Amino acid sequence: MKHILRPRRLITPLLLAASCHHAGAAQGTPSASQASGGNAQAQVLIEAYGDSTTLGISCLDGHCAPIAQNAVAVLQDALRAEYGSRVSVVNLGVGGSMASQLRDGTDRPGGLPWAQRLAQSHARIVTINYGINEVMHNQTPAQFYAAQTELVVTARALGIEPVLQTSNPMPDDRLNARLAAMAAMTRRVAAEQHVPLVDQYAYISGLPGWKWMMSDGAHPRPTLYRLKAAQDLRVIDPLVQRLGGASAQTKTSDSSSTFLTVTQGNL
Repeated sequence: MKHILRPRRLITPLLLAASCHHAGAAQGTPSASQASGGNAQAQVLIEAYGDSTTLGISCLDGHCAPIAQNAVAVLQDALRAEYGSRVSVVNLGVGGSMASQLRDGTDRPGGLPWAQRLAQSHARIVTINYGINEVMHNQTPAQFYAAQTELVVTARALGIEPVLQTSNPMPDDRLNARLAAMAAMTRRVAAEQHVPLVDQYAYISGLPGWKWMMSDGAHPRPTLYRLKAAQDLRVIDPLVQRLGGASAQTKTSDSSSTFLTVTQGNL
């Protein structure tokens, strides 16, 4: 499946400008009427599932906690800057969780099996980001492959667009080698099931000095979360355009050149 990417000169300034003014507003799930329609342009609800790197944990001076400028929040700000409030991204990440737990409904208190959860959801798109805890709990790549395949197949059967994400790499070389095998399984599922992929593992591994952008052995610093959001946006923005059924209501202009631009040179 080929995904048309919007030009970086339009996407990146928009994303980074949105991240600068993000004030940590709550990301509550829209009501049924908000999510399913009610105006001329279709509402697009995106649900982001994953582990603590989806939730947005970052560590400072030995204290780890969710931060406001996590990748999901920055992605929502960027999409809303372009499409307005008809696009919502809800962060449903759970620290310590695995793909198999999401499938079985054991990833959170009162959880439902994946098929039941999605049957009750108004989401048009779901993002799926796992791999780190599978390494830490000694799951095999085959087990991870099976769980991700079932998540994708179930979502598509219910008419929901799944987007797979590989995990960000881990600074520990031994653990990272095992995580590379999990990332390979995510790529395999995306290719076999013909679904969009955000390959964060490959992208971040190619950044000079990426280990300095990690706050501990698994969790990014805010700058790296913003870069992850930029990669998410390049894949998800075309999906939102297609599902929304209308062009963006707001476009970037010449003033975008005054927005903060993050480059590899000032990370």
